[in-house]
Amino acid sequence: MAMQVTRLVKSGNGKTTLAIADDANDVGMLQETDIGVGISGVEGMQAVMSSDIAIAQFRYLERLLLVHGQYWCYRRISTMICYFFYKNITFGFTLFLY
Repeated sequence: MAMQVTRLVKSGNGKTTLAIADDANDVGMLQETDIGVGISGVEGMQAVMSSDIAIAQFRYLERLLLVHGQYWCYRRISTMICYFFYKNITFGFTLFLY
């Protein structure tokens, strides 16, 4: 059931999907999404083995989403923009000198 809902959301929006699971019943949902986060728990390690990212407890989820998702993405984009301007200015200046 969860896999079908995930497939429906993924095909309907066309955006990146993320699933969080801690049980063997959610393996299909993790495999259907773009990014799967598995949480190791009492139920077993099936979700962790089929996920893209594995964490030990639910309390690490906040840091994973807020720090790694937002802060590092901002840093990568800002670095790429600075490199983009540097590359274009250098290329344009060499053409001007030529």
